[in-house]
Amino acid sequence: MAAARALRSCSWSARHLSCVHHIQMCSSVHVVKPKYTCLFGYSSFKFSHPHRLLRTTSTVNGQILQFKLSDIGEGITEVTIKEWYVKEGDTVSQFDSICEVQSDKASVTITSRYDGIIRKLYYGVDQIALVGKPLVDIETETLKDSEEDVVETPAVFHDEHTHQEIKGHKTLATPAVRRLAMENNIKLSEVVGTGKDSRILKEDILNYLAKQTGAILPPSPKSEIIPPLLKSETIQSIPVPVLKPKVFTGKDRTEPITGFAKTMVKTMSMAMKIPHLGYCDEVDLTQLVKLQKELKPIALARGIKLSFMPFFLKAASLGLLQFPILNASVDENCQNITYKASHNIGIAMDTEQGLIVPNVKDVQFRSVFEIAIELNRLQKLGSTNHLGTADVTGGTFTLSNIGSIGGTYAKPLILPLEVAIGALGAIKTVPRFNEKDEVIKTQIMNVSWSADHRIIDGATVARFSNLWKSYLENPASMLLELK
Repeated sequence: MAAARALRSCSWSARHLSCVHHIQMCSSVHVVKPKYTCLFGYSSFKFSHPHRLLRTTSTVNGQILQFKLSDIGEGITEVTIKEWYVKEGDTVSQFDSICEVQSDKASVTITSRYDGIIRKLYYGVDQIALVGKPLVDIETETLKDSEEDVVETPAVFHDEHTHQEIKGHKTLATPAVRRLAMENNIKLSEVVGTGKDSRILKEDILNYLAKQTGAILPPSPKSEIIPPLLKSETIQSIPVPVLKPKVFTGKDRTEPITGFAKTMVKTMSMAMKIPHLGYCDEVDLTQLVKLQKELKPIALARGIKLSFMPFFLKAASLGLLQFPILNASVDENCQNITYKASHNIGIAMDTEQGLIVPNVKDVQFRSVFEIAIELNRLQKLGSTNHLGTADVTGGTFTLSNIGSIGGTYAKPLILPLEVAIGALGAIKTVPRFNEKDEVIKTQIMNVSWSADHRIIDGATVARFSNLWKSYLENPASMLLELK
């Protein structure tokens, strides 16, 4: 207290008061963490331990406002909280980012409408937030410093990862050991540590668990040198090892299905109600492989990563011009069919968040290079979970590149509101006979088509597949599109 009074008495002098860093606002207290203090212009001196200066404040016209989650479109009624950018007690201004939420369609960053202080967060990370319900409480107020009662208190630091205080003594254990103890409802204070400085090891937890359950733990594996057999010894003289039961400490884990995985459950459940017609074929991509190899450095010079997918999409669009029924949709009772004017072709992507299907808009008007540019953009956003709602809605036809993972044929499920989908296998080098009955090396890819059998028959799918193949097997027919 004497130090506090001395600091208070000199703080209002005409000379220098202090140089402070890192000021954090609390509800009615300013917490000031000084790195060093300069008094009366003399040279600085460092404290022997960290300090905090507490300054009392009073509020004027304080008002708590409930910031509700507004409608983000597409009929979305709930979202998942993915990350908070603020915490209770933080000061925010208008348009500051508050949190990131993920809907069934895409991720959205929520920004503040007010200037003030965050007083309450209504949800935790990975919890479901409802549209129209409070998201945070924000106190809009004017703070007035009382400039009195400055108190100096030492800062207290806690090390949660190396020890815990239990009845006056420290229990040493690593976070992994603490987690194992927590999963098995074991108090560390009841376990005798055998490590250095009585540190509790994983073996100590397992031995304690074995004593409680009566199980026998297997000994630690050790290498054993087996001498060579003598001529007089036989195989039958080797004793048969006795296997001891192992103790399994794992537990089943249940967690809610959220985010894109939840969307996939809904979508695939609806897709299984569609009667599927399947058709499989193979495509000779020998000429396309050569063309892509020639165009790849030209594309790189323009800053474009050129894969085979832009050619597949362009060939599909040219085929859809001849078979528009594959680029259509039907109503829920299959009483009306709508032929789509735009070729918005989706590409299934396997990401850490799950399966997502962004689409390239108006493929019929784009060149192969323009399609590649848009694919590069979608793949970059998809890998960082930043695809927008417009990127994943409005699709009319879909291609799934399972060949990037492996496999030949598949049975792709049609996305609801569409009537057809194709699954592309891996490109493999295989022998084939040419027109002269000579064995040649070819690049073959398998393709699997699925169509809504209520409105599309097998002959239509076969004709479309043959036309799609013809563009890819003779890619010169698409050269006019390569602007």
